[in-house]
Amino acid sequence: MNADQFKGKWMQFKGELKKQYGKFTDDDLKQIEGNHDKFVGKVQERYGDTKDELLKWADQWYQKLAPEPPKDKTR
Repeated sequence: MNADQFKGKWMQFKGELKKQYGKFTDDDLKQIEGNHDKFVGKVQERYGDTKDELLKWADQWYQKLAPEPPKDKTR
């Protein structure tokens, strides 16, 4: 998920983030407020070694939101 995608889905993402990773406080979410760089910084601060796992989870979450490509109807 790139920075623009992150900002565009922030309202949806922050609820999932807090549900999945409880160490993020409401104050953390206000500080991040859709900024991808701040998000990555908070991830590193709160979770350290699990940064890659958390970022992978965020990418997977975003991919679930992406619409599926149209199915081939020529059959």
